[in-house]
Amino acid sequence: MASFHMAWFSFFCCFVSTFAAPPLLPLIRDTLGLTATDIGNAGIASVSGAVFARLAMGTACDLVGPRLASASLILLTTPAVYCSSIIQSPSAYLLVRFFSGISLASFVSTQFWMSSMFSAPKVGLANGFAGGWGNLGGGAVQLIMPLVYEAILKIGSTPFTAWRVAFFIPGLMQTFSAIAVLAFGQDMPGGNYGKLHKSGDIHKDSFGNVLRHALTNYRGWILGLTYGYCFGVELTVDNVVHQYFYDRFDVNLQTAGFIAASFGMANIISRPGGGLMSDWLSSRYGMRGRLWGLWTVQTIGGVLCVVLGLVDFSFAASVAVMVLFSFFVQAACGLTFGIVPFVSRRSLGLISGMTGGGGNVGAVLTQYIFFHGTKYKTETGIMYMGIMIIACTLPIALIYFPQWGGMLAGPRPGVTAEDYYSREWSEREREKGFNAASVRFAENSVREGGRSASAGQSRHTVPVDASPAGM
Repeated sequence: MASFHMAWFSFFCCFVSTFAAPPLLPLIRDTLGLTATDIGNAGIASVSGAVFARLAMGTACDLVGPRLASASLILLTTPAVYCSSIIQSPSAYLLVRFFSGISLASFVSTQFWMSSMFSAPKVGLANGFAGGWGNLGGGAVQLIMPLVYEAILKIGSTPFTAWRVAFFIPGLMQTFSAIAVLAFGQDMPGGNYGKLHKSGDIHKDSFGNVLRHALTNYRGWILGLTYGYCFGVELTVDNVVHQYFYDRFDVNLQTAGFIAASFGMANIISRPGGGLMSDWLSSRYGMRGRLWGLWTVQTIGGVLCVVLGLVDFSFAASVAVMVLFSFFVQAACGLTFGIVPFVSRRSLGLISGMTGGGGNVGAVLTQYIFFHGTKYKTETGIMYMGIMIIACTLPIALIYFPQWGGMLAGPRPGVTAEDYYSREWSEREREKGFNAASVRFAENSVREGGRSASAGQSRHTVPVDASPAGM
């Protein structure tokens, strides 16, 4: 549980750092003379840096473990947060947002960590809580930064200086979170990767094998696409919602911050709720229930996004629809990572990275198409974004697990979870026992076939320190 708390809190701090600028954007805009294009480019930059960083993070988790991978990334990106206090030009603003945003790749280590620490029946809930409480930083920062700014003003600072000093708060939070991960975190229930590699309890894999098994699994690509229009949409809204309410409805900075915060703060229950729903659907309907749940919830989120773009004439209605929309789009994130741990065990980190990176790609494309420059009004962009959500959720119907089935077809007779995961290992590797962890996970995944498949089998999970042969 120490690792659970280190994982979500470090990710929370990275979210605070990445989105520390939007709540103070009206002030930064006036100081630096930012244009609408400058703001759009910076918003894209803040989420584009993590695209490839998430892929790299996934590979690093597979090879060296989530603890070292996460802490290293957080410390490497922290200087950019501190540099936000000394920027003098639009180009400098874009650069600090780009490098600060790379820290969002810590999401991959968070989800990998939870998928390694918790067993199959509870992995959706664990991933939902860790990801949701981390994403909570996107809402909390909308309250934190205006309050910090006001506190610095009251001390006697000028507005020009106050917003710059305020950036030291997210910088310090990120620094201390990385130290805490190193001091209190642990890679696996049995210890850290270095120790487990030396003892032979974990096979030290090669980059080539990890990459090959991830890239050739089409399910990871589909989840990357669909995640681009739940988490990617969440990132997009985090970038535009504060300024949208500030400019559209002429509210003050604090009110706009409170409204924007309500979107991100919903993560405290929405994403964990999605993870809980995924596990509950699995207990009743197996993997097919997880897939149907994701498609349904994300499609409803798309419909609500369209409605949000159409009700901009009413302040109260816009806020109400935005809050409801936030619950569905964030629950879809939790439902997505209720499925990701089952796609591959040998390349779990990279599959997580591909899915997470897809979220950032979706954010980049959405912001570039609909919220870049003055081509569309913000409310029109929001409506079109909702249509994109609905369309890009349809490919979930193509995901099929031969041992459990998919949305539109049942399982293939005679195929087991052990068969599915063992395909990632050669016969020689299986003889040496390198696939032992995959076998344990397969045994714990029995209920993914639905109630009928698990009715005659034990509902107890295999202890992480027990061998499959001992069960």
